[in-house]
Amino acid sequence: MNVGKCIIQPLYFRERNEREQKEYDEQMKNISALYEDEAEFLPEKMLGECVPEQADAVVFPQMIGAVYRSGELIKCIMKPVILMTSQFGTVEMWDWEIAAYLRENLNMDNVFTPYNVDIGKTILRSIALKKILKNKWKFLIFQDSPGEGMQANIFKRFYWWEKECVNKIEDYFGTNIVYKSWKEINQKAETISDDVAERVWQEKKVPAEGVDRLSAVRAVKLYLAIRDEVEKEGNVLGVGSNCLNESFLSGTTPCLAWNWLFEYDKILWACEGDLVTLLSEVLFYYSMKKPLMMTNIYPFLVGMAALKHEKIDSFPEIEDSDNHALGVHCGYFGFLPQSFSEKWILKPKVLEIVNDHAVMPDAEMSCGSVVLAKIHANMRKITVIEAELKRYVGYPGSDCRNGAIFHYKNKSGHKIMESLSSHHAIVIQGDVAHLIQQMGKVFDIEVELF
Repeated sequence: MNVGKCIIQPLYFRERNEREQKEYDEQMKNISALYEDEAEFLPEKMLGECVPEQADAVVFPQMIGAVYRSGELIKCIMKPVILMTSQFGTVEMWDWEIAAYLRENLNMDNVFTPYNVDIGKTILRSIALKKILKNKWKFLIFQDSPGEGMQANIFKRFYWWEKECVNKIEDYFGTNIVYKSWKEINQKAETISDDVAERVWQEKKVPAEGVDRLSAVRAVKLYLAIRDEVEKEGNVLGVGSNCLNESFLSGTTPCLAWNWLFEYDKILWACEGDLVTLLSEVLFYYSMKKPLMMTNIYPFLVGMAALKHEKIDSFPEIEDSDNHALGVHCGYFGFLPQSFSEKWILKPKVLEIVNDHAVMPDAEMSCGSVVLAKIHANMRKITVIEAELKRYVGYPGSDCRNGAIFHYKNKSGHKIMESLSSHHAIVIQGDVAHLIQQMGKVFDIEVELF
């Protein structure tokens, strides 16, 4: 799914001289080339001229001393203001003083000063994403009676089922949340012929181990049925289903469907129909374009309350255990698209509550720096934990055949326990906390960093 480009209005100062005009023109060539995939630049306008409605933001490719005498004109700009004044598409260090002046003397909180290109791209992508969300793009969720099915004592507690949660997402971000029947989509899948499913299975071959013919065919049929609904609905950014709690309605799991929908159509997914997870993934992925996934996060500090659920006797003995967590979901690390994986093998199910022919990928993200993050229930705050994915660990016969060990870099284990908003965490590859801060600024979301 292509969220489109950020429409940018370049602005210049009336007071510029001939030399400055030449420098301005050269700078426009630089930033147009550097950000050609993220932005469409409109013809330049002089500061004070009307900024067209179609512009999502304005950019100053050049700053001169006239800025200090143009405060009222700049303050009237009701769109994000980006300073890209160096030949490298970033803000010149000489312009930090100007940025501080705009923010502090003019009380402008919409000024962006990217200090590397990755930040610049994140800002532009975030602005474009904010626009399409407000244009009523959709999340498509398949469910019937959430909370009433398997493990009701757990699932009835989740905020993402509540109308309040739906209203907040739609009100704050503009996206539409469309619900369809999980039972009916599975019935539709059953009407697809085995021959069609087997042909697709061969065409879109994935690494598999221990997956019999019937299990493969069921997984493919569900993919085809969901893909057809996505195409009929149109403008779908993300999709999910109440796959565990209402597993009795399905002869499989949607993991293969989520994989292929992302790999072929760049449509994001939400395990268990978790709307807050889906929103988080949409914000993070479309702003940063970094590999990500969702897992259950079990801090070692939780102890047996976590271990019992995963049928594990103990966490691994490890130094500094208070600042470690285990990531595991549905028997393995969690659902992860193939293109984000270092290892990806489709295997038979592990959890007892799903159909005997259900499948789940045993997938691994590369070890190294990651961020654990998720938006809070108020939709105005994101907790961001800088961590290291150290290694993988498995417990035969448990519900954790292959989980990830995370180490909190800032060693704030006890403080983190007071700030977690969910047992679901989005794992994002790389040192990306500073990028999430830029995205948060675009969406006016507080970013709490650990």
